Amino acid sequence: MIARMPIEHRYVDTDACARHLAEELGPHLRIAAPLGLGKPHGLLNALYRRVAADAACSMRLYTALSLTRPQPAPGLEQRFLGPFLERHFGADAVDPQYALDQARGALPANVEVHEFYMQSGALLHSASAQRSYISQNYTHVARDLAAQDINLLVQLVARREGPDGVHYSLSCNPDLTLDFLRQVHQAGRPRPLCVAVVHPDLPYLGGDAEVAEAYFDMELRPEHSPRLFALPRLPLDLAEYALGLHASALVRDGGCLQVGIGALSDALVKSLLLRQQDNTLWRRALVALDPGGATHALAGRLGGLAPLETGLYGASEMVMDGFMHLQRAGILKRRSWDNLALERAAAAGRLDPSAPGGHYLRGAFFLGSRELYDWLGATEAADPDAIDMCAVSNVNQLYGDHQALATLQRRGARFFNTCMMATLLGAAVSDTLEDGGVVSGVGGQYNFVAMAHELPGGRSVLLLRATRESRGGIESNIRWNYGQTTIPRHLRDLVVTEYGVADLRGKSDSECVEAMLSIADARFLDALCAQAKAHGKLTADFAVPAAWRRHHPRHLHEALAPFRHKGLLPAFPFGSDFTAVEQRLLPALEWLKAASGNWRGRWRLLRAAIRPGEAVDGEAEALARMGLAGPLSLADRLQRRLLQAALRRMAPADPAALPAPPPGP
Repeated sequence: MIARMPIEHRYVDTDACARHLAEELGPHLRIAAPLGLGKPHGLLNALYRRVAADAACSMRLYTALSLTRPQPAPGLEQRFLGPFLERHFGADAVDPQYALDQARGALPANVEVHEFYMQSGALLHSASAQRSYISQNYTHVARDLAAQDINLLVQLVARREGPDGVHYSLSCNPDLTLDFLRQVHQAGRPRPLCVAVVHPDLPYLGGDAEVAEAYFDMELRPEHSPRLFALPRLPLDLAEYALGLHASALVRDGGCLQVGIGALSDALVKSLLLRQQDNTLWRRALVALDPGGATHALAGRLGGLAPLETGLYGASEMVMDGFMHLQRAGILKRRSWDNLALERAAAAGRLDPSAPGGHYLRGAFFLGSRELYDWLGATEAADPDAIDMCAVSNVNQLYGDHQALATLQRRGARFFNTCMMATLLGAAVSDTLEDGGVVSGVGGQYNFVAMAHELPGGRSVLLLRATRESRGGIESNIRWNYGQTTIPRHLRDLVVTEYGVADLRGKSDSECVEAMLSIADARFLDALCAQAKAHGKLTADFAVPAAWRRHHPRHLHEALAPFRHKGLLPAFPFGSDFTAVEQRLLPALEWLKAASGNWRGRWRLLRAAIRPGEAVDGEAEALARMGLAGPLSLADRLQRRLLQAALRRMAPADPAALPAPPPGP
């Protein structure tokens, strides 16, 4: 990177900064902003307002994962979420206005927003978002962005002033900024004007994430900054726990771990903690789920059943809460060194474990709870080498100058990602529906799946629920075929559902079909088997084994009930941002939402409202929390009646228990 002059312009007023940028850059803004946490919403909103008010101006924004608070629907949803959102995010929280307008189809004609990854499902019904979506691997974003004539880059940063002057940390998002500006320089293109927007609560992380003051052209330090966006911690159900238990047996001690975000990832992390901290009960739970020993056999070959004594090394595009919990439990602790000789010595067991330096976690961006942000800051202060935030080109691929080193660091890799659906032939659907509607994006999933096939001993593990609820009832997430594919079947590897693990690597098509059938929901086995036979992928005399007929939610609940009652599988394994009363309300509201999705459910709701049953413990507090203790209007009385019915239906017999299994044939 060429030498640059110190920053000349510093602002504390966001509108004044936006005005200066408009004067400096002219009427047509082409902006790059980080994904997720690193977007400065205040500055982007100020620029957006200026452009939206002047048809002679234009704005093109290239970004991803524009984080907005949930927008609750009127009625019970608003009654529940309204107070929670204000408490959790703060009354002064600021959403990116362009994202709100895009979601409701109100983006001005002179504004374009191009994202390569969206909040899951949030923009399925936004025509402009669907048209403007860019499908690309995470590692290709910087390359493609460098060709877009970007004239402005804005980023949230942490700031530190010391004897050697001011430094900034890219903190939550070194992922694309480092790669993008490097690509622009190498291509000989004009460097965009770069604005550092300082947030006082963003943890300052050193290493590759730290840059000199001159890296930026302008600094904005608002007098007031809203809280950092923090994800609420959500509950897990028994199917998710079952999936996590199976997946946790695939992890090899001394290996490398990549894991994403969401309930299935949380279930995996919790299961790894159980394997480490209560190994006997973890094994018993796995036996209850795996009486035939299929997962145990794979554990012996690919993973393990013992606690993780050597520990794991984390190399994940996203750093999320799970890594914090694994480190605190003594699981995330295998250090790696960015020195080939030292890493070879460590792999051979010749390096003194107390040797200085080395990191146990490498990531490209982070997003999670406020507890995670505090942990990152505290870890940096106590152990500056422990966490290395760096460019996504380092984390998500092997190729380049670091290939030999990265291959050694990522020995025994297990790359866990989630998908929406999978086919009997091993393809995975993770981001796009059959009609082309984009749910989220490819992101880094393809990167890690392909990398797993290149690493000696590496495995890709795709996690998915066996079924999903739809307006027509229950549908299988394991399909014969599907109109979109994120991971092609030639990269098939390990697939995990709540019913077990399918090892697809190197298998013939018929073997692959049988393996996928073995982890499908029993209610769909005969239809799936018939389709495979009709297409010649199973022999005509193939018969579904009797053991697979037990793959039903009812049997999962029977298998895990003893462990649920012991408190081993709590609804909120890592604590909750919801109060005790709100936790009681959640399953009731979920039931109401699911039941209202089809005519059978609405009929059940009507019957339940007519005969709601006897009052349950905590009902009065729940009604008061929802503002329905003394309803006046007819609409209020109806909402109260429906909520009473739901609370009474979903009340567990055992206060420590999770909700009962869903009804089904």
